[in-house]
Amino acid sequence: MTDRPSLSLADPIEDQTSLAYMLRLSAPTIVSTISFTTMQFVDRLMVSRLGKEALAAVLPAGFVAFIPAGFALGTISSLNTYVSQSLGRGDRQSCSNYFWQTIYMGLAYFIAVVVLMSPTAPWIFRLMGQPPSVIEMEVIYLRIILYAHVPAVINWASNQFFIGIHRPIVTMCSSLCGQVVNVMANYLLIFGKFGFPRLGIAGAGWGTFIGIGVASAVNMFIYLSPTSASTYRTRHTLRVDFHRMRDLLTVGLPAGFGQMVDVALWGVILSALVGRFGEEALAATSAALAYISLSIMPIVGLSMALSAAVGKSIGAGRKDRVAKQTRTCLRIALVYMAVVGASFFTFRGSLMAFWSKDANVVAVGANILICAAVYQAFYAARVIYTGALRGAGDTVWVAYASAAGALFVLGLGGAVVVAFLPRLGAMGPWLAATTSIIAVGLANAWRFRTKRWMTIDLFKRKPGAPPLQNGSPA
Repeated sequence: MTDRPSLSLADPIEDQTSLAYMLRLSAPTIVSTISFTTMQFVDRLMVSRLGKEALAAVLPAGFVAFIPAGFALGTISSLNTYVSQSLGRGDRQSCSNYFWQTIYMGLAYFIAVVVLMSPTAPWIFRLMGQPPSVIEMEVIYLRIILYAHVPAVINWASNQFFIGIHRPIVTMCSSLCGQVVNVMANYLLIFGKFGFPRLGIAGAGWGTFIGIGVASAVNMFIYLSPTSASTYRTRHTLRVDFHRMRDLLTVGLPAGFGQMVDVALWGVILSALVGRFGEEALAATSAALAYISLSIMPIVGLSMALSAAVGKSIGAGRKDRVAKQTRTCLRIALVYMAVVGASFFTFRGSLMAFWSKDANVVAVGANILICAAVYQAFYAARVIYTGALRGAGDTVWVAYASAAGALFVLGLGGAVVVAFLPRLGAMGPWLAATTSIIAVGLANAWRFRTKRWMTIDLFKRKPGAPPLQNGSPA
């Protein structure tokens, strides 16, 4: 690691809105998100070999675990915003101090989550109306994943820090290390290989815990390294700063709520609605979502990089760059999603047959992939515009849009479809989910084009005041 805050991306004469620049900034984050989802895909594939009950259990349990995790992850994403804008302002010491405030708040939050959610896990799944045959496995998996969220705080915060300072290669390396370890641990613990105990679905949970721990250790090793300490004073900014905690929460709480609704609550509502149609419907949804998650992660990585680019541009007083940076990323996302959607539609039967030999599971899953093919372009718009708005600090809108899509379009709309058109089976909730994604994608595009995000000033700098210069921001 050198004193330069980016991976040869900081040439002052380079066009920071160009396709080449955005691809180089986003490539490591894309690799990280793809590898993470590939790990989840492999995990789910291993679990599927335990039977359709295990496959049906891992999806709702994962979504329930992601309710508190999604809230925290969205809140922690504000670290990217503040770090990248501080970098653009030339204030590198603030970058590391914001990191430590995030760690303090995140650890306290997840300790409380474990204490509250672990004993109430059986009640949660009964309330969701899950089949009795899978509740025990759901409880086992959920409790272990809750424990894994404690070290995950360090990993998530580190990732946002390194993306914010335009060194996403660090995130990529730590993620790859953790995910390789996770897959190996899952294989050993799920199936009891090479003398390890056969833990079944619990092995998948503990494998995730171990993998996250390794990734966190790698990130912290680099964060505390002598070069990082010299450039960003990472070892000297541990002081508690309640003012900066408030800054992070002001932007982060709406983002956290939006993330929780966008992924976790959306998934819980979908699982609850689909679960009314039995284990086959849940298993098909779990398998289809494995493909869908794998397909969208490159766009999520692109969105994270866009947030960092937007934050740096705004911090440097160059809001004029933001629209072009966003258009560049949107074009990449739309081309990619068009290919994915065509693949889902064309190969839907073969893709589902890979997961299950049950004809009902394959048939339901193939229809779900048609829905996924339809909404791919709208999901690209939703995620890319979310990244741009978060980089500018416009997180309240993102939260409102996500909540409306999940609660009213998917939740209320899905309940109406299930009640009045039960003959549609699992496709009823999925049609509501598709409508939700389309609606939020269009809403986020409209919000960005209003340019209201341009009025946000997170540092309340007076008009005309120059960026700070206590370190060349590159």
